[in-house]
Amino acid sequence: MTVLKNFAMTAIVFWLSAQTALAAGGGGEPIVIVADSRKLTGIMAWWANLYNESHFYFMVLTVILIPVIGVLFGVLADIVMHFIGIDLSSRDLAEH
Repeated sequence: MTVLKNFAMTAIVFWLSAQTALAAGGGGEPIVIVADSRKLTGIMAWWANLYNESHFYFMVLTVILIPVIGVLFGVLADIVMHFIGIDLSSRDLAEH
């Protein structure tokens, strides 16, 4: 019974929020979101211009770059930890 009650309350909240959003009416101007690239140079200017020209290409490149940079930082951290004497591969689990 509580699952049905929770579902009903959630449905009511979503329905009311949709009604509130529609209460504003129409006729508004669309918002244009751009990056200010006037004072940027190099890769930062290229990145801002890519965002301004194509949100799709910006999204694809961002989705590809974030994991690649994460892996590079992880490998770099492993190298630094190995260099200073921390060996995580032979760690005994103290929790078990």
